[in-house]
Amino acid sequence: MEAKSEGGPVSMKKTKTLMSDLKSKYADKSWNETFQLVRRCMEKTKGEGRVCEPIAQCLQKINEALNVCSLTAMVSRLEMIAKQRGLGSHMSPTETVCYLTADLFYIEVVLLRGGRVEDVRVAHHGEAPVSSPSLLQLLRMKKFQEFSLKLDDLASFYIISGDSDVKIKIYSCLRHLETDLFKISHLPRSLRESDLHVDLIMNGRIGNVQPGKEGTPMTVEYYISPSDVLSRSSTGEVSVGQVALVTAGSSGASHRLQRESLISSPPQVDSFGFPVFQPLTESCSESLPATFLLKLQPPLPMLIPFIDKMAKITDGVIAEKPQQVEPLPHLLMKTSATLNAKISWTHGAQFTVPLPDSEYHSYVFPGAVWGRESWKGALVHTVPFTHPGHVPALLDLLRHQSAINVLLASCFSDHSQLTDAGLLCDLRCEVLPESDHCLSVTFSLDDHIHLAVLQVTVVDSHQMSCRLLMPDFVDHKLDDYISRVLMRCMSIPITMRAIRRKVAGRTTRPEPAADPESSAATESDVISGVSHDAAEDESEASPAGSCVMSVSDHVNTDAVADRSPCASLGVYSHWVTSGLPAELL
Repeated sequence: MEAKSEGGPVSMKKTKTLMSDLKSKYADKSWNETFQLVRRCMEKTKGEGRVCEPIAQCLQKINEALNVCSLTAMVSRLEMIAKQRGLGSHMSPTETVCYLTADLFYIEVVLLRGGRVEDVRVAHHGEAPVSSPSLLQLLRMKKFQEFSLKLDDLASFYIISGDSDVKIKIYSCLRHLETDLFKISHLPRSLRESDLHVDLIMNGRIGNVQPGKEGTPMTVEYYISPSDVLSRSSTGEVSVGQVALVTAGSSGASHRLQRESLISSPPQVDSFGFPVFQPLTESCSESLPATFLLKLQPPLPMLIPFIDKMAKITDGVIAEKPQQVEPLPHLLMKTSATLNAKISWTHGAQFTVPLPDSEYHSYVFPGAVWGRESWKGALVHTVPFTHPGHVPALLDLLRHQSAINVLLASCFSDHSQLTDAGLLCDLRCEVLPESDHCLSVTFSLDDHIHLAVLQVTVVDSHQMSCRLLMPDFVDHKLDDYISRVLMRCMSIPITMRAIRRKVAGRTTRPEPAADPESSAATESDVISGVSHDAAEDESEASPAGSCVMSVSDHVNTDAVADRSPCASLGVYSHWVTSGLPAELL
């Protein structure tokens, strides 16, 4: 204490002397002996009961510096990783298996001489251990940091408060939920897309369901855009769309969760093709402080009206409204992986979108009008629910929101230098919000005298209705054509490009109706031409979302009833007892 009070130089001198003495004392000691000494020091706690941080850091650095070439070194490294991730660890009596343990799962690392790893197995509560090739590969390649992150991901799936018994009950409920979701996903349905993978994602009642494996939860791929489809075909990736992980999490209130499957085998279906669920009675359910969760990857910007609809579907499970809300385009800009983070939304935003053949469009989003309440949203990370019947309708809402997001994001571009340089654009557009999930694009015609407006109504992820408003001009065939183009490419710039080509040189009067045979031939040529243009645009560095998706030539653009009536769980309680929906959303 006296040395410390006298000042820094004396303290530094004593420290150097101490370090010199330590070096000379342990100069002939092996790394293993030094390592064991540091471990013993680390196990000694201070008065507060916490491990000394400098010693812990020292041990970590020694671990990272050592070349793991012995059984002891491998065990020490695994024990340190377990401690860092809040897991327990111990060796088997034969000292050939190292166990990393948590309340709801454990990992077996089967070791050989020299520190080599024979196998890595993951076991969830009440289940037999299953080999994990990915974890095994990481340990064999001695990628300990990546292995540690995998353990952290695995532990994060079971962040549930309560004692071990409560956690085990919640995990059991989650397993029964997964069983029911699989049953729903395998119910017969008609195909709507030629690509089976896309059809399963976009039209499947539960999307593309993949069972949990190697310590990961069940995944549901629920939306894929045309640009994602193109990326999948060019890169060979199995899945690049929007994904939700099916997990469970703690809740401030207790909710009744299923303790067994609620769908009979074989399933009984109602008149809409959805399964009839067994009522949640005392015998098949239990009140627990948790909910099931759809963890969205990536998180999804959602309009507040959509979040309110999800609250009604889940019968009030989503009780709290988001604290921070922002205009939807601003949210999409902030979460975009391609946009420059410096783009401001103080007075809105302007983007210059490059298209093939040296064509440029300008898209302006006025900040004031996008600030209206109906178009404000929040970033949604998780969607809580308590019943498998909620999931189809929740996924339909997520798909609907994803479709709106893709359309708006298609007007974004990171070519801000083009705007700053005052580039002359071929088309200047102003994107404005209209009524509920309806927006408009105002642009000038080629004569630069008159304005035209494209109204876009996103009925749901499967139906969009477009209407072109021009001075003294009405052509319903053109509206139908534009709707099909937009559905195929999910890109406003590509659609505007097609509109310019169609209206170029047109008079203010609609063309006379042709005979049915020639009309059918012309329609076929139009759709073929659109497909060719859209595919050509995508191949020539077109904006996001310009790939072509198949869609019927006779799209019904009228609003329809909710495709998932089973989950209007404002009416849910009545439905599960009677086996039929009380009303349609």
